[in-house]
Amino acid sequence: MNSVAPDVLTDMVDYYRARAAEYDEWWYRQGRYDHGSEENGRWFAEAEEAYAAFDALHFTGDVLELAPGTGIWTERLLKTAETITAVDASEEMVAINRVKIGSDRVSYLIADLFTWQPDRQYDGICFGFWISHIPTERLDGFLAMIADALRPGGKVFFVDGRREPRTTAKNHVLPEEGVQVMTRILNDGRAYQIVKNFYDPGALAAQCARAGLDVTVRETATCFLYGAGTRR
Repeated sequence: MNSVAPDVLTDMVDYYRARAAEYDEWWYRQGRYDHGSEENGRWFAEAEEAYAAFDALHFTGDVLELAPGTGIWTERLLKTAETITAVDASEEMVAINRVKIGSDRVSYLIADLFTWQPDRQYDGICFGFWISHIPTERLDGFLAMIADALRPGGKVFFVDGRREPRTTAKNHVLPEEGVQVMTRILNDGRAYQIVKNFYDPGALAAQCARAGLDVTVRETATCFLYGAGTRR
């Protein structure tokens, strides 16, 4: 598998900055992401499965959320966490998150997650729909960073998508097996290159273990992959 060129990582940041205002259409199955009542119903039912796994961890204390986007998971984290440090490369996403959440218990930081390093440890770390955007050649380093940023026994949760065409926009084409880059299109037709990887649950759990993370990785029937566990 070829490594991802640096300009793709730059294009991906530009894409999410430009996509911020329409991002929630994807999660709520609107516009180009509306695949009909049956498919949408499957999506929302499986999202509830991922939510239940997340809620079962019961994040408390100080939590780090990476790539929080518009706040879909930030809102849920805030129900149990004392504080949240939310780190995202998109100012536009953070602006929406800040207005939606409206809490002084959330601190925001604009930073490139491929270069940013935490300067402290947390009780928990959460990242939704981010791990698929990490190039395979960077994943071990990312997981090591997560382990270093967790206190012993600290909790970790992530969720992402499975390789299923109906989970993305109708005019998107998923990358072929072994290809890390795909084209994403905005509502206005602008196109960007982004990283999109679909990890095998067993292989991903093994990589987490090598980093010192005891994570159980599961898949819902069609749409999602999620991992939940702790740092050893």
